[in-house]
Amino acid sequence: MSIASLLNKFENYKHLFEEITVPKRTVLLQEEEISQKIFFVKQGALRLWANNNGEDISFRFCFENEATSAFLGNEPSIFTIETLETSTLIVVKIEDFKKLLEIVPEYKDVFIGLLTKRVHDYAKLFLSRITKTPEQRYIDMMNNNPEILLRVPQHYIATYLGITPVSLSRIRNRVAKMQ
Repeated sequence: MSIASLLNKFENYKHLFEEITVPKRTVLLQEEEISQKIFFVKQGALRLWANNNGEDISFRFCFENEATSAFLGNEPSIFTIETLETSTLIVVKIEDFKKLLEIVPEYKDVFIGLLTKRVHDYAKLFLSRITKTPEQRYIDMMNNNPEILLRVPQHYIATYLGITPVSLSRIRNRVAKMQ
């Protein structure tokens, strides 16, 4: 479901949504903050990352028609959300979104479907880290998420794959020679 079609369904509640455009490298949610908002990407790219002893580890990239937040009740976020590109976002407060799901219950099923997909994607990411080599993970990304390779800086891709930028460069060269 696109952002536009979602907002059309909530036409009577449009006042609860805010459209903002922010420059690249804008932190939308800082690690340790309590999340208050959901971000729907209308245009642009976001990166979710966590700090590991001073190094940031990317674990998700969001592009058009995707949403993200860190709403786990009132617990501090365990990751940071920042823009990779100048991005246009539709923002809604979590409390308002929860109310909307009560008012329009058929969207609870859509939301649960999105959450189920996200859990599945995180399970695949976790399993790929323990069952595949970095080269296999890179090839999977080429085949399944080529947009990441086109829009995300290489050093962030390296942290997403769990390798150094130098290792990523070597893998890219090996894979290019195989094609």
